[in-house]
Amino acid sequence: MRCSHILVKHSGSRNPVSRRTGQPVTRSEAEARQILQALNVTKENFAELAQRNSDCSSFQRGGDLDFFSRGMMQAPFEEASFALKVGELSGIVKTDSGLHIILRTA
Repeated sequence: MRCSHILVKHSGSRNPVSRRTGQPVTRSEAEARQILQALNVTKENFAELAQRNSDCSSFQRGGDLDFFSRGMMQAPFEEASFALKVGELSGIVKTDSGLHIILRTA
């Protein structure tokens, strides 16, 4: 299984610091959700949007998380990832880390 993601953290996230900016995150969960909803993510623009918007250190790789197996990710992220077919995008997925949009790549 291989996925990319865009993570938008909020003030209630575990460790609310953006890995992209190095700054503390003060937005609310509702504001984080609005950001993701406004991105209009597609497979074609995913990497670019991840580089510009993701709060995960994977932003440097266009959101690529490399290969992982069951038990390596937080349960909601894992459940959403394994439910996707290759090339499919998830809806917004909430974890302790924040809100994600996931693209299954392999």
